[in-house]
Amino acid sequence: MRRLLLLALTTLALVAAGCGGTSTASLASGDAAVVGSKQITKDQLDALMARAQKSYDAQKRQFPTPGTSDYEQLRGQAITFLIQRAEFAQQADDMGINISGDNVDKRIEQLKKQFYGGSDERYKKTLQQQGLTEDQAKEEVRAQLISEELFKKVTGDVKVSKADVTAYYAAHKSQYGRPESRDVRHILVQKKALADQLYAKLKAGANFAALAKKYSKDPGSASNGGKLTVSKGQTVPQFDKVAFALKKGELSKPIKTQYGYHIIQALSDVKAPQTTPLSKVQDSIKTQLEQQRKNEAMTKWVDTKKKFYCGDTRIKYQVGYQPNPDPCASLTGSTSTTQ
Repeated sequence: MRRLLLLALTTLALVAAGCGGTSTASLASGDAAVVGSKQITKDQLDALMARAQKSYDAQKRQFPTPGTSDYEQLRGQAITFLIQRAEFAQQADDMGINISGDNVDKRIEQLKKQFYGGSDERYKKTLQQQGLTEDQAKEEVRAQLISEELFKKVTGDVKVSKADVTAYYAAHKSQYGRPESRDVRHILVQKKALADQLYAKLKAGANFAALAKKYSKDPGSASNGGKLTVSKGQTVPQFDKVAFALKKGELSKPIKTQYGYHIIQALSDVKAPQTTPLSKVQDSIKTQLEQQRKNEAMTKWVDTKKKFYCGDTRIKYQVGYQPNPDPCASLTGSTSTTQ
């Protein structure tokens, strides 16, 4: 989807920082910051801000004016993003993760087929709309692939046992239950006088479905002749009480709810409550628990690495480029250095 190519500064937390090497590069005049051995250039930052402005324009939002607090906040987010992504790439190097140009090209071809009908022209048009060159798009895809591979590495040992699945099912059994239900049909109108008239016609043998299609104000069932399946406790109390008290085939007198006046007819017997057995849901529970535990493992890993690279002045900013608030301050109690 376009989200893989469109930078969303509001989701920076998804691109978390990794641990860099122990060496720290020197700040050059063209750098906005350095983190570990990775340099973040002013050109990279300018390109990122230009793309952010494209995003604002596409959403018909006013882009912050340079010099304002909103602009500085956005630029700070952009700098933090670039630092975090550089650290991510550095950690990938340390863990032996290598994303080749061929890997990137294959993913781009997949994206073209999946979201652009295989059209190179449509793909390039989207890049242009988002302010991305083809080379920049490749770097975005490379970063995505690095993120995916790091996630696999960090969470590779996460396991969910059969006992874990069984315990979860037992603790959340109500989620796998289905209350009493039955098939009914109803006509909803706003005036009691009309409800009484329709009730009289139905008692005289009028066609329920035809009257429902003509008069009912319920958008979910009118076109279907008023038919719907209701579950115990899932409708407003007045409707629920009558719907489950009727005998099969019985027609209710008009009843009043907050929505108006209803005439209800029971079409089936009440179906007994059921509980979905563990055997039917164990695979989905296992998948859910695995994803939850992987996310927790990744979050813990990210927090550890953040503390590492924020320590010992591994991050240095050019004068005027340090984000406010400093992302390291909340972790270490001290700020990164400015040169």
